Amino acid sequence: MNRKHHVHVVMPVLLTTLLAACGGSSTDSASSSSPSKFAGSRQLSATDATTWNSVKFGGGGYVSGLIFHPTSPHVLYARTDIGGAYRWNQKTSSWTPITDGLGFGAAESRFHGVESIAVDPTNDQLVYMATGMYTFGNGRLYMSSDRGDHWTHVDLPFPIGGNNAGRAMGERLMVDPNLPSTLLYGSRTAGLWKSTDSGRTWAQVTSLSGATMTQDQVNAVGGSAMGVELVVYDTDIRGPHKGNKPAKDPGAATQTIYAAIAPDYASAAGLSASLYKSGNGGASWTAVSTPVSGYHIPHMARADDGMFYVVFTQGAGPGAGGPARLYKFDGSNWTLLKSEDPLNGINFGMGGVSVSGSGATTRIALGVSNSWGNWNGQQIVQLSDDGGKTWREIEAMTPGETASGWVDDVEIDPSNPDHVMHVHGGGIIETWNASAAKPTWKGTITGIEETAAIAVATPPAGAPYLFINSSGDVGTWVDTDLTTTPTLNPGLGWSNGNSADMAWSDPLYIAGIGVVNASNSAAGYWSGDGGKTWAMFASLPQGAAQNTSGESNLVVTARNKAVWAPANSVPSYTTDNGATWTPTNLPALSGVGINRGYRLAADRQNPNKVYAYNSGGAWWNQWSDTAHFWYSTDGGHTFTESAALKGMSPMVTGFGNVSLAVNPNAEGDVWLADGNAMYHSTDSGGTWTKLGNFTSLWGSGATGFVPDVQGATLVALGKAAPGASYSAAIYVVGAVNGQCGVYRSDDGGGNWTRFNDDAHQYGGIGVMAADQATYGRIYFSGTGRGLLYTN
Repeated sequence: MNRKHHVHVVMPVLLTTLLAACGGSSTDSASSSSPSKFAGSRQLSATDATTWNSVKFGGGGYVSGLIFHPTSPHVLYARTDIGGAYRWNQKTSSWTPITDGLGFGAAESRFHGVESIAVDPTNDQLVYMATGMYTFGNGRLYMSSDRGDHWTHVDLPFPIGGNNAGRAMGERLMVDPNLPSTLLYGSRTAGLWKSTDSGRTWAQVTSLSGATMTQDQVNAVGGSAMGVELVVYDTDIRGPHKGNKPAKDPGAATQTIYAAIAPDYASAAGLSASLYKSGNGGASWTAVSTPVSGYHIPHMARADDGMFYVVFTQGAGPGAGGPARLYKFDGSNWTLLKSEDPLNGINFGMGGVSVSGSGATTRIALGVSNSWGNWNGQQIVQLSDDGGKTWREIEAMTPGETASGWVDDVEIDPSNPDHVMHVHGGGIIETWNASAAKPTWKGTITGIEETAAIAVATPPAGAPYLFINSSGDVGTWVDTDLTTTPTLNPGLGWSNGNSADMAWSDPLYIAGIGVVNASNSAAGYWSGDGGKTWAMFASLPQGAAQNTSGESNLVVTARNKAVWAPANSVPSYTTDNGATWTPTNLPALSGVGINRGYRLAADRQNPNKVYAYNSGGAWWNQWSDTAHFWYSTDGGHTFTESAALKGMSPMVTGFGNVSLAVNPNAEGDVWLADGNAMYHSTDSGGTWTKLGNFTSLWGSGATGFVPDVQGATLVALGKAAPGASYSAAIYVVGAVNGQCGVYRSDDGGGNWTRFNDDAHQYGGIGVMAADQATYGRIYFSGTGRGLLYTN
């Protein structure tokens, strides 16, 4: 037992009104009792006529949790591992993104990883969100008094891992239903934390443990500590006058609390059990004897009668395999309800659990994880209507869709027990007739766009498609309609599309490169009919098979002709549609401990001209190179270095922080974003002009050597404005006068106007291309937000 008295040492954290990533305009602040509503964000006149919309793909990423409000029907949130959070819109039957604007700019992209969401059971307007994509830095708690339309935040004194392993566990963040100003958080590395002022300040609950895992301890468990996996209040969450709160003291905090402890933190903290209980609001804790030990407890649900239903799973997930057990627990006694054990090559585990009702007729929905496919005997969602005595499968081999594997959170709608939902690797799926002998399931992903775009390329005006999308996990897609899910792709399944390009004089010819994730094998592929049919390249260039990371790209100069720059490799060219590849004369890339790659661009007016940029590596890496620009006049076979650009000392930075673009309407008109500044050449790289507008914003304190936002990382050229003096509209992602955003110039870089605004941040922009047929339209990615476009 651990009954050490709780020493209340408060670590204050600054409550900050959220600004745009590089500055903003709102000055509203939170009240002392609850997060306040923002006054709104500044809208710039340059963007008044611009609309921002998601390109339709549909899901495409892992939704790690669903959070219903317990008393208000249809108030529901979805959290994702890399793409922020969404709120359900019952009127439109779609999801509304709530992390696109203020507080989620380029400098805050890691806060698009959401580890836990909590609602206030007594106020359906209040919502809290704990964010941080990985545990390399402390997280944030966002707070909203209008269901996520506006946010304030505090910086938390512990790390958050929204995209670390075990990210569906929880919920880690809970609001006390009897005293909603009290919040608890189960952290990954630093034990249990408590706030008594609606999340403004936090103190470690040292009565449970004062231990914090060291980095060596975290590394020893694979780099993703699980820590305190969930918190549950033993009280009816449907309101302040139910459960175990004494009627004589209507403002008292809930006294009985459970906290699940992962094996890693139990070992580091010297704790003896995987479940602890407090009977005095957290002042002291007692180990609970559990029927199995050494397992994770990913979910624990409380029924209306106070019975708990507890999942024990050996793995942390997502999609953990067994052994796994489901027990019910009355506070003293455990009753086994269901087991999953590896058998005959099948290794089912357990993920989410949700309950409805009470007593002998308690409905239990159980998610079976690591169960892939759809076949007789398959388990995806198991349902019991008699408190776990008997079970039946309600998703496998039923009408409609199925989504197996990562069934790590299952929820029964508090307002409708026939409505059951669960998460999976591609989004959310639901049934509205769970009681039927064969329930019908269907994905509910309208509005959720969570693909992670790696590259996007636009064809010349008049092509039969709009762009080519190269994305992580879902691969390469040719998109012909912004409002429908694309259908044209190479058919590689679970794969990364790293780059694609088309022949400008013959855009039906498309070439792409990527990685088949299951085998980590490189792939090159082509289509001669605009993406309708595909074939694999017959061979790979040198370095491609060994270097499959994303620091690679490809350009097409004409049908059957391309230049491929694999990561960490000398680029090669083909003139016979990939039957053979010949290395160029570009030098090998130096560097140790970092992945490198050449950025390539093809001149659309002269297909014999190809440009290559070596960004140097990383300014902090002692083995990095300086930056170099190279140009070719023989279709990318041989290259000559531009001494002029080297003499200007471009920033040394990583592959993902630089961009190279050529004006498709003028030969030799090249634009370079080097991560810090913009450079322009009108003679194919012979001479250069450095633009003075863009410059990086540098961090302070421990991160003072790292830019908060780099000055210029993306450049794209599209259709010119009517009557413009320059033949293309130029779009740059970077920082001007201390404010980062998307900037547009219609006069060749003489003047720049901010193109986006405070409400359109998307966690920063990762890739961008401009439309050649529509002025003012760009296609771009947010952090885990799929592709978006403007009008």
